[in-house]
Amino acid sequence: MSKSFFDTDNNAHKPFELPGARPHYNPDRPGQVEHIFLDLSLDIPKQSYQGSCSIRLLPIRNGIERLTLDAVNLNIESVQVDEVAQNFDYDGAQLSIQLSEATQIGKRLLIAIAYSVAKPQRGIYFIQPDKHYPNKPTQVWTQGEDEDSRFWFPCFDYPGQLSTSEIRVRVPNPLVAISNGELIDTTEDGDYKIYHWSQQQVHPTYLMTLAVGDFAEIQDEWKGKPVTYYVEKGREEDAKRSMGKTPRMIEFLSQKYGYPYAFPKYAQVCVDDFIFGGMENTSTTLLTDRCLLDERAALDNRNTESLVVHELAHQWFGDLVVIKHWSHAWIKEGMASYSEVIWTEQEYSLEEAAYYRLLEARRYISEDSSRYRRPMVTHVYREAIELYDRHIYEKGSCVYHMIRFQLGDELFWQAIQTFIEDNAHKTVETVDLLRAIEKATGRNLLFLFDQYVYRGGHPDFKVAYSWDGDANLAKITVTQTQAAEGKNGSKDLFDLKIPIGFGYPLQEEARSRELGVKNNSQLQTHNSQLKTFVVRVNEREQSFYFPLENKPQFISFDVGNNYLKTVALEYPIPELKAQLESDPNPISRIYAAEALAKKGGLEATIALSAALKNDPLWGVRVEVAKQLAQINLDQAFDGLVIGLKDKNAYVRRSVVEALAQIKTAESYKVVRSLLQKGDPSYYVEATASRVIGAIASANLEEKPKEDKVLKLLKGVLEEKAGWNEVVRSGAVAGLAEFKTSETALNLLIEYTKLGVPQPLRLATIRALGKISVGQSPVNLERILEKLTELAKETFFLTQVAVAAALGQMETPKAVRILRSLAEQAVDGRVLRYAEEEISKVQKNIGSEKTLRQLREDFDQLKQQNQELRSRLENLEAKSK
Repeated sequence: MSKSFFDTDNNAHKPFELPGARPHYNPDRPGQVEHIFLDLSLDIPKQSYQGSCSIRLLPIRNGIERLTLDAVNLNIESVQVDEVAQNFDYDGAQLSIQLSEATQIGKRLLIAIAYSVAKPQRGIYFIQPDKHYPNKPTQVWTQGEDEDSRFWFPCFDYPGQLSTSEIRVRVPNPLVAISNGELIDTTEDGDYKIYHWSQQQVHPTYLMTLAVGDFAEIQDEWKGKPVTYYVEKGREEDAKRSMGKTPRMIEFLSQKYGYPYAFPKYAQVCVDDFIFGGMENTSTTLLTDRCLLDERAALDNRNTESLVVHELAHQWFGDLVVIKHWSHAWIKEGMASYSEVIWTEQEYSLEEAAYYRLLEARRYISEDSSRYRRPMVTHVYREAIELYDRHIYEKGSCVYHMIRFQLGDELFWQAIQTFIEDNAHKTVETVDLLRAIEKATGRNLLFLFDQYVYRGGHPDFKVAYSWDGDANLAKITVTQTQAAEGKNGSKDLFDLKIPIGFGYPLQEEARSRELGVKNNSQLQTHNSQLKTFVVRVNEREQSFYFPLENKPQFISFDVGNNYLKTVALEYPIPELKAQLESDPNPISRIYAAEALAKKGGLEATIALSAALKNDPLWGVRVEVAKQLAQINLDQAFDGLVIGLKDKNAYVRRSVVEALAQIKTAESYKVVRSLLQKGDPSYYVEATASRVIGAIASANLEEKPKEDKVLKLLKGVLEEKAGWNEVVRSGAVAGLAEFKTSETALNLLIEYTKLGVPQPLRLATIRALGKISVGQSPVNLERILEKLTELAKETFFLTQVAVAAALGQMETPKAVRILRSLAEQAVDGRVLRYAEEEISKVQKNIGSEKTLRQLREDFDQLKQQNQELRSRLENLEAKSK
């Protein structure tokens, strides 16, 4: 499954387990489910259907007299076993069948359940036009992960049971029905058509799917197998642009995983109102239609490509090799996320893949520091869906990369291939991955799993360097700051072997030397060579001494940046400048940029400005722009503005974002002119719309007239409707910066109405929380009333947006609405978000008002101080 489109933040290392969390285990198995057959007839206008579910079960114990199936809010009409009616009890959550004859080992049972469903809450979703959204398509789609299949058919709903399946479904013309496996039959039935799909390879219930709609069908193929894209009619070009690389991806992953794609076809169906990014149902992935790119969106959006390769990777990791229990979900989600990295490596470059990995690591680190810390494998939770967080996706990806670093490329892929080969069409737990690694390579990586998988956290390194010219010794001091001082045997410490490299200008004669990082070896690169030593870091603070012939230009800690960590470099400015310029690894250059920005001053500003112009990798330029904005000198602004001419849209976006930190009349003018001229990229325009609000609403000496800026943003809202409402959502965020403006609030409230395109409406709901903190008591009541009304809507994404809005507020009344949202939530994620946002509001109420006043005073002082410092630095530079 792909990550959702939203995130929430909270404060340091809260526990993951919420009140009511308990250990979860798979239930005892009464036998092996061999086959599931659903025979359904849809009544789309009434959002209902009826039919039967037949389950063939091979008992593995004698004498079982009662079978318990998961079945939520279904209307159970009758139950038969081998065509004999059975007594049953049904409590709305579980169907308990009293067998008239106890089970016998080896004697199969055919359980047939006739049932119907009206207006289901989850599991199966009916999408159709209404008076607010007359252009919405008519669609029906299912979503099983984690335990939602029980909402649309009775089943043993946990991933430990694998069976074959088939779905026969009657739908009105001209709609088509797509499901797992192969289409074995279609029959006309008056105004209806019956589609009959059969999935011959075993899979769990959560991967059974049905998608119905009036789709355009685009056909492609891989080695004779159909590769099909289904999208709303009129979006065929977007479909090719967004999913056209699929056959090449299938070929790539088949080779990497050493196992050819295992299913008879691969279909991708883009559906409306989808509640995730994508879902890897066996052979039939569902994707949100918001991933479909138009030409302009494709300029700086690789999220779709990543989403497509992520869900495809699951066809091996998750569908061919199935997790036995939700607590091991990192095995599949981590590899699907790591497959985004290896595809980036294949399609773009090693450097871009390294940058992609850094972004994944940061997303996990942000969750770890601001939401909660947890082991990646845990079976203690309230609902399994809570596990689908950045610890299993992004941290999981980083763990796979560390395994690859430990083993080297050849052995890593051997281990992965062994894991798939040994476990194809079976279920696995984390220990099976360790066993496959040991079987294929002889290596025991339990030390790595103990540190990164079975416990929470990661190392936070502080690295200092000094040079003793008399003795030609480099001294490196490494501190693990995540452990408390004086705690050497602390369980918070990591024990890792880390390569440290010393960089020298590349000598001509070194060009012919072999590549390779061995202890004390030379690694040659395009512009510098590294002399590398491997050290064992396992204490809170350690100093290492390295005898070197000459003073190094720069120092590279964790050469290649393969470990998941945070790192703060405490090197002198000359070494940091040399590293920013010459370190072959882009992540090391980014760490150097961060350290330079912390030092501040004119020298750092000049070095960063040069990197923003000259670094060959756009990812490094993106990061350098962020760092330049941290320096409180006017010269930083001059260096930044040049980046607006960068050919790369990601870099321009980052520069505009950075200008939000530099709240001056100059930065306002630059962003205003960009907004008036426009930019080829939607995202650059969206960022400019948000940033202009952030700058104009600050305490500037030459304050732009508020009504002028509001008029500009209103213009964006009226004229820039377009792909996924990205630009208009930016304008909404810009309006929310005017926290005391009633005009801005009135505009926002307008855009929360039903009928406003959904992505824009969701963005506006979130913005209500931001703007609320400066509004008058009367307007605050209006916002609370609006959010109370919105909280009653049942659509998942609306509920999440309402929770996010309330979490930014500073009134106890927000807590009340969040509590009622939590009470009526049917989705475990909404419940969790609502509870997390409650604690945010409680924190806001305590400290926010005083803090805000202090912050505003501080901003003004900083502004005056910056002007003085900039003048001083200029004078000093001139006098030199």
